[in-house]
Amino acid sequence: MRVVIRIIAVLLIVVGSIWFLQGINVLPGSFMTGQTRWAAYGGIAVVVGIGLLFAARRRTLKG
Repeated sequence: MRVVIRIIAVLLIVVGSIWFLQGINVLPGSFMTGQTRWAAYGGIAVVVGIGLLFAARRRTLKG
């Protein structure tokens, strides 16, 4: 289960980073480019992904 959580966390971080960069108009090429809403969604996804990584690590240390 920890492996699945880590995979989901890494995917959230990668996808969230792409959304954030497109939202702040650094990475052009889609309908998300220049939309601050997508920058916010991306930032949230990155934070959730990092939180999941820490939770999976903490669970590993305790378990």
